Amino acid sequence: MLGQPIKVFGRDGKEIDYGQRRKHREPSEQEALLQRLNRIEGQVRGIRGMVEKEGYCTDILTQVSAVQSALNAFSRELLGSHIRTCVVRDIQDGDLEVVDDLLATIYKLMK
Repeated sequence: MLGQPIKVFGRDGKEIDYGQRRKHREPSEQEALLQRLNRIEGQVRGIRGMVEKEGYCTDILTQVSAVQSALNAFSRELLGSHIRTCVVRDIQDGDLEVVDDLLATIYKLMK
């Protein structure tokens, strides 16, 4: 699979090209990230159920806030790992463009 572009589709159904960039993760790191995402996915399904069952607005909003917090925690964990691995490696290899990429990523996260 390495070397093959990742195929991801946006809401409009058009393919989003993430190019050839890859990141090998240790199995323990990948499992921890996937567990977090599974919990978040379950929370989102719970919110959907609350809406379908005509749940009270503030109860739904409380759960939405919990999902946003969980996603922020996921982002912090992934960003920390990215800095400790990818960014450090690229800087050591003399690729300082990674700093601009990191800043752009941080700006996006802070919107």
